[in-house]
Amino acid sequence: MQASGRHAGLGLALVSAIAFGGSGVAAKPLIEAGLDPLHMVWIRVAGAALVLSPLAWRHRDLLLRRPALLAGFGLVAVAGVQAFYFASLSRIPVGVALLLEYLGPALLLGWIRFVQRKPVTRAAAAGAAVAVVGLACVVQIWSGLSLDPLGVVLGLCAACCQAFYFVLADQGADGKDAPDPLGVIAYGMIIGALVMTVIARPWQLDWSVLAGRAEVAGAEVPAAVLVGWVVLVATVFAYLTGVVSVRKLSPQVAGVVACLEAVIATVLAWVLLGEHLDAPQILGGALVLGGAFIAQSSRASGPAGDGAAVSGPAGDGASGDGADGAPAPTALDREPTSA
Repeated sequence: MQASGRHAGLGLALVSAIAFGGSGVAAKPLIEAGLDPLHMVWIRVAGAALVLSPLAWRHRDLLLRRPALLAGFGLVAVAGVQAFYFASLSRIPVGVALLLEYLGPALLLGWIRFVQRKPVTRAAAAGAAVAVVGLACVVQIWSGLSLDPLGVVLGLCAACCQAFYFVLADQGADGKDAPDPLGVIAYGMIIGALVMTVIARPWQLDWSVLAGRAEVAGAEVPAAVLVGWVVLVATVFAYLTGVVSVRKLSPQVAGVVACLEAVIATVLAWVLLGEHLDAPQILGGALVLGGAFIAQSSRASGPAGDGAAVSGPAGDGASGDGADGAPAPTALDREPTSA
């Protein structure tokens, strides 16, 4: 039963990474058509909040039972990842900002080991290290080595928010009164949408872009279809599967698997947007896959009590993207969660 649950968790984590990774290829054509990036984030989060609002009403008891968890998830796992990521993008290269954001799993391991004072398996630590090296190759960090210090700090803040996405997603999963992940995500999106409304100022949005068309893979696609994909698949579906995967695995394992989002986003951009990959990027993708495989092996071979060693801290708290359960990210995502 434990093995079947772990396999299901790995499958959900992979599906979540694919969904999060697909946000970029849908959001970028809209941005190129004239939509401001912050407005794209607002549409993504606000749209998800609207879709999930019936679930928020159904789980309204969470407002009294777990107010701190809901606030943390909305502020950190939804709004925090998005806002810090895009703020860093304004000062440093995209690839470097993406790499900094995906230092989240490594920071998560540090949190578990030194703050919670719980053991971290060697396999999870090794997998995270290999994945970070692979990500550096995927985003070609060497292409932007002249970095703005404030941009780096903002990128690291996005990484911290992503790490707490996994901590909060795991919060209370082992208890009898565990909060329903559907309700947590619904309220997280609503709170995130309120915060992003202040940051993005959607009243300045060029709504005519959404009524037009955008080019994807050489074809003209209605902008509304792309918005629907970003909201329903790359946000709602991605966050739901991501949080459930964390609860079936553990924050440290799910965090490393989430690194696949950057690889998937790069491959989809290659296929659909013509952004070709070179040899280092292909090698980097293989390293990320290898890191995810190494990390998940810790769950397979670890002792029976391994799950308890990685459960969330006492008190309320988010993945990113969310985000035991990026944004998801990760990520509009990429956002994260970034778009």
